[in-house]
Amino acid sequence: MANFLLIHGAYQGGWIWTRVAAKLRAAGHTVFAPTMDGCAERRGGLRKDITLESCAAELAQLMFYEDLKDVVLAGTSNGGMVMCKTAELARERVGRLMFVDALALLDGEKVSDIVVRGIKRETTELATGPTKEDIETRLFKDLDPDTRTWAVARYTLQPIATLEAPVKLPSFWSQSWKARVIYCKRSTNPPEVHQRRCAERLKADWRELDTGHYPMLSTPDELAKLLMA
Repeated sequence: MANFLLIHGAYQGGWIWTRVAAKLRAAGHTVFAPTMDGCAERRGGLRKDITLESCAAELAQLMFYEDLKDVVLAGTSNGGMVMCKTAELARERVGRLMFVDALALLDGEKVSDIVVRGIKRETTELATGPTKEDIETRLFKDLDPDTRTWAVARYTLQPIATLEAPVKLPSFWSQSWKARVIYCKRSTNPPEVHQRRCAERLKADWRELDTGHYPMLSTPDELAKLLMA
């Protein structure tokens, strides 16, 4: 059985993985789906110094203290960026990387270099994210009504540096990794060309799901199977 560390994306928390985590555990795997600093139930700790690097350091420490080895890391959306940094920090504990419709930026790139945001945003000194109207009408539009209502209720703004600061990955892309890229065909962002760049650079296995940007909510059975395969 495998050890899984599921890494959520922007505006989310560990809750986004609930359905997939249940299926992985039912198959006998050990699963961690932590909420990152400043997000969801941890939003009370929101502060200026939360970065991709600080989130990744926390996940690397989780693997150390839980003594996890040969870990399958799965990152979605901007969680892909956190996953890359986590892997860089804890190379000896990583077995495989799973990019689930995920951003995979090169050292020094920013999200705005890859993603063209066509939605209205709410921005504070500490956090940013779509407005409530766009969350309800655009962000989770592909989900069934009950799931959409459930997800919207759990949405939180994202610590601002995790979406706006350049990534720091001085050694990730020069290393060899076992990896799989899972592209969601109905999703606009991250663009297909970006995800194919990731697959080509890592010589990763390429898989596709005929769904939107949140396969862990829309097609949890299919996603769980791809993570376990």
